[in-house]
Amino acid sequence: RALSPRPCSPMTRRRLWRGAVRLRSTLSAAPPTRVAALRQLVAEESPNLFAFAGGGGPSAGGAATSSSGAAALSERAVALAAAAGPVELDAAPLAASLDDRYGRRHTYLRISLTERCSLRCTYCMPADGVSLTDARRLLSAEELLRLAALFVRAGVDKIRLTGGEPTVRPDLAAVVGALDGLRPLGLRQIAMTTNGVALSRLLPSLHAAGLDKLNLSLDTLQRGRFLELTRRDALPKVLRAVDAALALGYTPLKLNCVVMRGVNEHEVDAFAALARARPIDVRFIEFMPFDDNDWSDSKLVPSAELLAALSQRQPGLRRLRTDAHDVARTYSWPGAEGSVSFISSMTEPFCGGCNRLRLTADGSLKVCLFGGSEISLRDAMREGASDAQLLSLVSSALGRKHPRHAGLASPHDIARTKNRPMTTIGG
Repeated sequence: RALSPRPCSPMTRRRLWRGAVRLRSTLSAAPPTRVAALRQLVAEESPNLFAFAGGGGPSAGGAATSSSGAAALSERAVALAAAAGPVELDAAPLAASLDDRYGRRHTYLRISLTERCSLRCTYCMPADGVSLTDARRLLSAEELLRLAALFVRAGVDKIRLTGGEPTVRPDLAAVVGALDGLRPLGLRQIAMTTNGVALSRLLPSLHAAGLDKLNLSLDTLQRGRFLELTRRDALPKVLRAVDAALALGYTPLKLNCVVMRGVNEHEVDAFAALARARPIDVRFIEFMPFDDNDWSDSKLVPSAELLAALSQRQPGLRRLRTDAHDVARTYSWPGAEGSVSFISSMTEPFCGGCNRLRLTADGSLKVCLFGGSEISLRDAMREGASDAQLLSLVSSALGRKHPRHAGLASPHDIARTKNRPMTTIGG
C-alpha cells in the first residue's frame, strides 16, 4: 500500500509510518548481509519517485503532478526516510552535526529547486540570463528527498523552496507533498519564495500538498516600472497571486521588496499603505551584491534611512517582537492589518543568529549566502557516500563557517568576491 499512487486516509498514513519504523528496527537488528539485501530490494522496487506518481519523471507531460501523485510521494517520503537511512546514524549526536564553532544551530534549510526563472530581474541576473547547469548535474527528485530527509533527521525543522523560480518546475506539488511526508521526523514548516507570476493557478494544489508559508517577491506597484525591473510585463499576474494567497489563508503574506536608490525607494509609502490595509508583511530588503547584478553602494538605501523617513511620514510605528532567528526587524501601527519589516543585510548584519543552510539546485551546500565556498553533496552521493558520510561533510562545512559575511569585511569586499548569480544560489 505504501507504493500505491492512491491517496490514503490519515489513519492509513499513521499505519504506514508505524510499519516504516518497524522496518527500520528490522534493518538495525539484521546482519549486514540481510541489511544489504533489504536495501537492494527497496531500491529495485522504487527506482524513481515519479513512478509512484504515474508521471515517469519531471519531463513527462510538462504539467504539475496531480494531487494523487503528491500523496503517493508523501507516503514514499515517510518510508524512505525511516527505512533507508544508515544504521550508524541512530547512535550519532545528529543535532550537533548542524552546529558551527560559534554555537549557532542550523535548523532552516533553503532548497533551490531550479536555476530557471520566468523573470529577468535586474538585481538578480543579466539581461540575457545566466548559463544554466546541465540537467544531468542537477539533483534528481530522489536525491533531493534523500538530502531533505537527512537534514530533517539531523534537526532541520523548516524547509523553504526557492529558485530560480520554483513554480517553473513541473513536479512542484509532488515535491511539496513528499516533503510533507517528513513531518513525523520533525519537519515543522514548508515555505516557498516565488515571484508569483504562475502562482494563482498552482496555489490550490500546493496548499493541498502541504505548503504552509509564502513569500512573494514584488519590488514595485507600478506596471511600467515592473516591466523595467523584471523585463517582463507580469504585474497583474503577481497582484492576482497576492489575492489568491490571502484568500487561501496565507497570512501574514510576506512581500519581499528590494529597495534601490533612484529606482523604487519612493514607493515605500505605497507599500506601507498596502501593509496597513491588508494582512501583509512588506519586507524592505537592502540591495545586496551578487555576480552580474550591477551592484554599487550608490544604489544601496540603508534600512535605518528608510525607517526614519517612514516614521516621520506615517507616525505611530511600533517594533513588534519576533523570533530570535528572524532576519527582519518588524514594525506596525495601531489598528493596522499588516506590518513592515527591514532586512539590513549590508548595514546591520544579523549573522549572530544565523540558522540557515542553502542547498543549490545542482546539489552544492552553501553555509553562507555571501561566501564563494561550496561543497557538492550531489557528487558525494553519486560516489556512494552513506548518510553518515554526507552528514560529516555538512558538519565539516559548518566548522569552517565564519562569524559574519563569510569573513568579508564590507559590502565592497562581497562585491569583489566570486560567488554565483542569485538565481543559481536560491533566493
